[in-house]
Amino acid sequence: MKNEYIENAIRLLQEIEVKEEENITKAAQLVADAIMNDGIMIAFGSGHSVVGAKEIVSRAGGLFAAKQIKDPSDGAFEQLEGSGKALIKRVEIKPEDVLVLISNSGRNPASIEMAIEAKRIGAKIIVVTALEASKQLTSRHSSGKLLYEFADAILDLHSVVGDAAIEVEGVQGKICGTSTLATVALLQSMILYAVKIMVSKGYNPPVRVSANVDYAPANRSLEIEKKYANRIYRI
Repeated sequence: MKNEYIENAIRLLQEIEVKEEENITKAAQLVADAIMNDGIMIAFGSGHSVVGAKEIVSRAGGLFAAKQIKDPSDGAFEQLEGSGKALIKRVEIKPEDVLVLISNSGRNPASIEMAIEAKRIGAKIIVVTALEASKQLTSRHSSGKLLYEFADAILDLHSVVGDAAIEVEGVQGKICGTSTLATVALLQSMILYAVKIMVSKGYNPPVRVSANVDYAPANRSLEIEKKYANRIYRI
C-alpha cells in the first residue's frame, strides 16, 4: 500500500528546511535574547495546537526556561472573545519574556487576545501558523486582525487550508493533518538554533537533560530547575 502521508511529510519537511531557515533563526534569536536577559518562553496552543506548546515545555533535550499556558477547556472556547483574556490574566508575563503562540488558522480570539496582552506588556511574540492559509481566512476577533499580524517572528507551517492534506478515493474531504508534524520540526529547530546562539555568546543554556540517561548531571539540573522554579511552576 502506498503511504502518501509519509511522502507528503517528507516534502513538507524539505520545504520547511529551505524556506524557513531565516524565520527559524529570527525566532531562535528572540528565545536566546529572552533567556540571556532572565526571561522565559511561554507557550500556548488551543485545541490540537496544544501539542506544540507541550513539545517545548518540560521536555528532555529542551530548555528549563519554559512554561505552558494551559487551557482547561481544551479549545472548547477558543472561538469566543474574552477566552484569551480570561486565561492570560492568570499568567505572569514580563517584558523580557517571549510568548510562543501556536495556531494553524490564526483566526480565533483566544490566541489573538494573548498576543494583544503580550504586546501591551512589551514581551516578544513568536507565532506558529499556516501563513498563506491564514491569510485566506477572516478573523473571529473584533479587531479584525489575524494572529500573524502581531508577530515579531513567524514560523510558517506551510499547511493547506483545513490542515488535512491527503485525498482518499471514496471519502469526502481530505484526511491526515500536517500541522503538528510541522510545528514540532519548527519549534525543535528553533530550540537548536537558540542553544547554539547562547553558546556562541558564552552563555550556558539551561538545557533540560533527561533523567533517564546515566550521564545526566543531576546536581546541575537541580540547580537550573531551582533558578527557574518561581517562573515555570507557578501561574
